[in-house]
Amino acid sequence: MVTRASLIKPTKSTKFHIDFDWWKSQDRNWRNSLITFFCPQHAETFAEHVDTPEMDLVDPETGEVSQGDALIFTLIHHCAKQDEFITTNAPLVDTVFKVFLSNNNQPLDSEELSEIIHRPANTILSTIGSSRVYKGIRPV
Repeated sequence: MVTRASLIKPTKSTKFHIDFDWWKSQDRNWRNSLITFFCPQHAETFAEHVDTPEMDLVDPETGEVSQGDALIFTLIHHCAKQDEFITTNAPLVDTVFKVFLSNNNQPLDSEELSEIIHRPANTILSTIGSSRVYKGIRPV
């Protein structure tokens, strides 16, 4: 299923996030792609369970149990919290993707991303604000 791109051109104040639903609908191998961002401990664990369906998940702060995708949950709540998760030498799209994972996918604009990853806001905007969607990064 192909969705129509927005006719409104994003600006520096446009907030972006990872639209996991879009990514899942567009990329049959999205789970395999996510594994490449795992810490070594979890990469090995999930390599054998890439197609595991939703599971009971426990919020580490509240103890609340919910149903969800263990792969995404582990990536956001453990791997993305590691000190070496965001590196300066990774490709721009991967770095932006990791920023969203590390901040629990809270929306950010290109100026905010620029402050975090120390790359020009115009470069970030021209990359993630184009008509092509990379790793599900889309305007909110």
